[in-house]
Amino acid sequence: MARRSALKWRVNDIVVASVLAVACGLLFWLWSNIIFPVSTAALALAPEYAPLMGGAWLLGGVLGGYVIRKPGAALYVELLAAIVSGLLGTEYSWTVVLSGLIQGLGAEIIFAIFVYRVWNLGTAMLAGALAGAIGGFSEVIIYYASEMVGIKAVIYTVCFAVSGAIISGIVSWALTAALAKTGVLSSLASGRTARRA
Repeated sequence: MARRSALKWRVNDIVVASVLAVACGLLFWLWSNIIFPVSTAALALAPEYAPLMGGAWLLGGVLGGYVIRKPGAALYVELLAAIVSGLLGTEYSWTVVLSGLIQGLGAEIIFAIFVYRVWNLGTAMLAGALAGAIGGFSEVIIYYASEMVGIKAVIYTVCFAVSGAIISGIVSWALTAALAKTGVLSSLASGRTARRA
């Protein structure tokens, strides 16, 4: 019974998740409009490697799930962050919402597989990797069907998964640990776990 109530959302979970989503949405917007175009231009001859810089777009799902530690948190934060990014305006227009949904589900699946009980670097990296793999696969189908075929499609998807594991997974794990040490997460499971460690 106590475990079930621990997985229910409280008001502060919603507030913290929403704040994380807005912050990640701003990051997504910056990444879409400043950083990613530079890296894409640098990789013009090998665009299938561009997703190596795409892991930042997965940060909302992994960070949200890792900080809140409740069912739906990864999906909620990633999707709301994508909506914020879309409202601010990107070259991807409202397709960012679809990407947010797909990528958020990828991270959410990993946290669900571990029944929202295993919170370590490996879990964060797996969540980032699956979000990237699913995100990369969907992008190949939806946006790049004529450009990314065969081995290029595989490279694109694998690069997104690797970037998700490294950029999103490791950064989310480290950022959660750093925030927990400050006490700002003390009302959340992620903050209480850090205090016991």
